[in-house]
Amino acid sequence: MPHPDPTLAAVVVTHDRLDHLRITLDRLLAQRVRHVVVVDNASTDGTADWLARQQDPRLILHRSDRNLGGAGGFSVGLEIARDRTDADWIVAMDDDGRPEPGAFDAFRAMDLAGWDAIGAAVFHPDGSICEMNRPYRNPFWNPGAFLRTLARMPLGRGRKGFHLPDTAYGAESPVLPVDMISFVGFFLSRAALKAAGLPDPRLFIYGDDQLYTLQMRRRGLRIGFAPQVRFEHDTSARQGQSGVVLRPMWKVYYMYRNALIAYRVAAGPWFWPLVPVLLRKWRRRSGDYGPDAALFRTLLNQAVRDGLTARLDRAHEEVLRLAGSG
Repeated sequence: MPHPDPTLAAVVVTHDRLDHLRITLDRLLAQRVRHVVVVDNASTDGTADWLARQQDPRLILHRSDRNLGGAGGFSVGLEIARDRTDADWIVAMDDDGRPEPGAFDAFRAMDLAGWDAIGAAVFHPDGSICEMNRPYRNPFWNPGAFLRTLARMPLGRGRKGFHLPDTAYGAESPVLPVDMISFVGFFLSRAALKAAGLPDPRLFIYGDDQLYTLQMRRRGLRIGFAPQVRFEHDTSARQGQSGVVLRPMWKVYYMYRNALIAYRVAAGPWFWPLVPVLLRKWRRRSGDYGPDAALFRTLLNQAVRDGLTARLDRAHEEVLRLAGSG
């Protein structure tokens, strides 16, 4: 039976964004939460000293001696929340993602029977929907979403075919089943975490939430999108139909390597026929990078080689050197 008043532990991953972290922790600690796990990914901006001065007994602090990326940070944070707290549910977020006032009360008021994980509705501070956190139904598992995606692709709007529409975000809209939610406002039951295991830390950044939730669905776990549970994501990155222009350039490698790994899970037997389509689309994006177009192609080519062979052991320092940042 689901717990009638589920206890919550929060996991926040941070790296060199103390200004954001201050706001997020203030927002979290103002709500009813049993523990807040903060994973500091080797920040150099005074984060460690500031955290050391915080006195709230609900805080559990972990400082890594190197930057593990978001994927590594969430893997560590969820493990700590699992092993060092007794919370019924764990909620994850980046340091620039935070619950709106009343979000946790809205979560507790839900009928959680039948759900293993819940995704919040994520908005920018100006109230617009945060596209990078918009959940979706996997079109390769859902014929309706597949057909809608095919119909919209010639218009450059294929993404709208399988992502949830704006109407799903209404406060009175029902909870909807989805196949992918982001790690901003990601509520995971303790039982589901035990069944799904931890996110793969080798992904470093990008796609870790996509891959984790798709794999949850393949295991038969049930994920719902709850529009009444609202989060804010104070990010300057904006997701469009053609994708975002990534900076620093080393991020290009992780974006496209991890995308191929996620597509392999999502597309199943359709993966290899899909690869040429993806590569044509991605290579056209070099024009968005101006004088860095050649470097974009170099990073993309390495990402494709590693993604197609599922290579996840390339050291971050090597990626930095490839991007001219090391």
